[in-house]
Amino acid sequence: MIATHELPSEIIHEDEHVVAFMDVNPIADGHVLVIPRRHAENLHAIDPEDLQRVVVTAKRIAAVVQSELRPDGINLFQANGRGAGQTVFHLHMHVLPRSIDDGMPMSWDHKPGDRARIAEVAGILRGALARSETGIDMAEPVA
Repeated sequence: MIATHELPSEIIHEDEHVVAFMDVNPIADGHVLVIPRRHAENLHAIDPEDLQRVVVTAKRIAAVVQSELRPDGINLFQANGRGAGQTVFHLHMHVLPRSIDDGMPMSWDHKPGDRARIAEVAGILRGALARSETGIDMAEPVA
C-alpha cells in the first residue's frame, strides 16, 4: 500500500491523516491522487473528518499545481462504485490538471429535464436529508 510505503510511489505530501502522490497512469503532468491513511472504500464509508482532510489537501495540491504548472483548469474527481468508474476501492481524489485541447471529455449534454420528475426526486432527497438530521444512519446508501 502506498500510504504505508509498501509500494513505490512519488509522494508529494503526507501527514498523519492523508497522503498525496503522483498518479502512475497520469492523464496530464501534475495528476495527483489524495487518499486518507485510514481505509474507507468510498464516500459512503469515510469518516467526515477524514473526508475534510482529503478535500482540504486536494485544494492545497490544486493551488500548487495551478501556480507551478499553469494548466488551463483543474478538475477534482472522486468516483464511488463500479458504475461511476471506481476501480480502486480505497477512497481517492484525483487532482487533474486540464488543458483546453486535452481531448478528455468531462461534460454532458444539457437537455431540459422533466420538471415533475425533478420535483419528485427533490422531495425524496429532502426527506432523506431530514431523516439523516434526526438519526438515520447514512453511512451506507439507501436503496
